[in-house]
Amino acid sequence: MYQPETYAITLSFMLASMLCWGSWANALKFTPGYRFQLFYWDYIIGLILGAFAWGLSLGSLGATGRPFITDVLHTDPFHIGWALVAGVIFNVANLLLVAAIDIAGLAVAFPVGIGIALVVGAVSSYLITPKGNALLLFGGIALVLAAIVCDAIAYRERERAKPAMSRRGVAISVISGVLMGSFYPFVAKGMSGSDAPGPYAISIFFVLGVAICSLPVNYLIMRRPLDGAQPVSMRGYSQAPFRWHMWGIVGGLVWCTGAVLNFVASRAHLVGPAVSYSIGQGATMISAAWGVFIWHEFSEASRRSKTFLIWMFALFLLGLVAVALAPVV
Repeated sequence: MYQPETYAITLSFMLASMLCWGSWANALKFTPGYRFQLFYWDYIIGLILGAFAWGLSLGSLGATGRPFITDVLHTDPFHIGWALVAGVIFNVANLLLVAAIDIAGLAVAFPVGIGIALVVGAVSSYLITPKGNALLLFGGIALVLAAIVCDAIAYRERERAKPAMSRRGVAISVISGVLMGSFYPFVAKGMSGSDAPGPYAISIFFVLGVAICSLPVNYLIMRRPLDGAQPVSMRGYSQAPFRWHMWGIVGGLVWCTGAVLNFVASRAHLVGPAVSYSIGQGATMISAAWGVFIWHEFSEASRRSKTFLIWMFALFLLGLVAVALAPVV
């Protein structure tokens, strides 16, 4: 399997991961009227296709470790179990996060959820695999969190005229954030120990965990939507235009690409899961950049809102530089 041998390539993998994790949800923009619960089935298909595509390509090249197919067949139940659990936790967190956005809006749901996930995931991953300069790592995380706070204030200023957010949405955001920050240590555990599988094999078992969990959990949310809307029928899935299904698959492919690259980077020398996960979770700012520069969501926002956006991007870049330097300083 292919494993980066220089920090420059490893850093490019982490940055690409951040771009993918912050961009996959744009696929929803091209499926107007398509309920997220239905979109999610196509998203799962994309995850599975992506994991196999990367495994059969990069995972089958290079001289490091075992080739992809051999690695998958050689993986023992212990390591498979860690990856499956990680997939289950991520899936529940992801579905809750989207439900929270529907209820409370991006103003609070996304910054709160991913902000908590960043802290929980980075700290727990560092405790499992303590690699990198702790001062730079956690100082960078603090700057990214400050950027997320500015992001939340900017959104709140933009949506000041909208109804007050639901306490239910905030509570779901917090639960989602704790779970979202908890899945990565299980991934790291699945790749640790003697004779552990590589990141490409772990990705397959991870997405299988997501898919298996989706069957009961997404179906339950279809029947009882957390935002109080009408139940969702599978008839809507079969009646959806073909291009909507394709965009859902593209969304899954993009997210899975980010996950595979992030898992690979976490196995690189000096980097470790904490640094890799922290940079990947900068996806919050990438998502904000899409909204600001591509979808022009703040074109009519107040001057105060735009000022906080400037601070958001400045703090984010400083934090990203600090985290990126943590493995080499």
